[in-house]
Amino acid sequence: MMKREDEKPAARKTSGAKASGKGDSGSGAKKRKGKTCSFCGKEISPFEPVVQGVDGAILCMNCEDLAHRYFEELRREYQAGEEMEAIPLKKPQEIKAFLDQYVIGQDAAKRILSVAVYNHYKRLNYLACHEGNSETEIEKSNVLMVGPTGTGKTLLARSIARLLKVPFCIADATVLTEAGYVGEDVETILSRLLQAADYDVKQAERGIVFIDEIDKIARKSGNPSITRDVSGEGVQQALLKLLEGTESLVPPKGGRKHPNADMVKVNTSNILFIASGSFDGIERNIASRLRMKEVGYRKSEDRTEVAQDEKLLQYVAPQDLRAYGLIPELIGRLPVITHLEALDKEALLSVLTEPKNALVRQYKQLFKMDGVDLDFAPGVYGFIADKAIEYRLGARGLRSIMEVVMGDLMYQLPSQEVSRYLVTEDYVKEHLGKGIFDRLKNS
Repeated sequence: MMKREDEKPAARKTSGAKASGKGDSGSGAKKRKGKTCSFCGKEISPFEPVVQGVDGAILCMNCEDLAHRYFEELRREYQAGEEMEAIPLKKPQEIKAFLDQYVIGQDAAKRILSVAVYNHYKRLNYLACHEGNSETEIEKSNVLMVGPTGTGKTLLARSIARLLKVPFCIADATVLTEAGYVGEDVETILSRLLQAADYDVKQAERGIVFIDEIDKIARKSGNPSITRDVSGEGVQQALLKLLEGTESLVPPKGGRKHPNADMVKVNTSNILFIASGSFDGIERNIASRLRMKEVGYRKSEDRTEVAQDEKLLQYVAPQDLRAYGLIPELIGRLPVITHLEALDKEALLSVLTEPKNALVRQYKQLFKMDGVDLDFAPGVYGFIADKAIEYRLGARGLRSIMEVVMGDLMYQLPSQEVSRYLVTEDYVKEHLGKGIFDRLKNS
């Protein structure tokens, strides 16, 4: 009995030692506060970044990554269960009237673009109401705009961005390359759209993407080559599924795809793509198609005659785009084709003075900030428009000419006590003759 009693205290002492051992480890953890993960209990090195709470709890990098992925998955499931609100419709005439405030001329392009945007809104509302139960499936119609530089293609896109209530982004096709080569993947286009939608996938999936300079990815040669056309035909092939509609894995912060990087799945079936390009020299393809000689017994009066001075871009067709270097698969995914004509003198005069952001209004506002009322004599606008046509710079060249003309005034007038200044035609001729344009012309 005495031996058993002696053993019991010994047992108690042993258990107490174990308990004290636990207590020592606990006190040791307190002493090492900030060095042990409160979630998994792993010891953290002094150089490893951690997330620390207000009560002293910390998370290691692995636990923080697991928590981030868990909450991202919950957020996506929540957004998938939410019903998307109907988009307020704007009629095509209302959209065109808005575009008229910023873009001069180009009525054909504005009408087609207005109808495309209106149908995009209407299609999304139709899909939201029927939820796939309709017998008729409405497909989207992507748009391709063809026109020389300085005609308002990018301005049309920026003006649409002011009006739309859906995510909108502008992408440049010149930086895109085939997957695995230096440059950007085509998925970076969706990364920009995702950023414009504040990383709301459902909102991004009903947005609009404007792809500029798509003619720069034309096939470099009609003949097959032993080398890969990574910035031409390779990019066109990579864009096919994106334009038609697919579930694409997108790096949310942009950049190249990486096997260990987090990806966001974006469905492009409801994204409207608007592509544009100058297609310099495509008029030759149109002219050769329209003015080809007959073969066989077809009557000459059945052939379409086109005047030499007639604007050829209005006759642009898919076969002309194919001859220029676009592959047939890409042309088929851009079914709506419209054109923008080069601006004449009357249109350039309107660009100078009429739009809300007209160049003349911008310069007058700049001088007004310095207390100077700027005015232009009769004939100045016409002379500047003639020079823009002569240099073949389009509406974009108007600013270059104005900068050359107004350069000395913007340098001198802020330091002088002048309340009003009149720009004469002689002043414009004198200063434009000193500019780079005439030097290049005379060289």
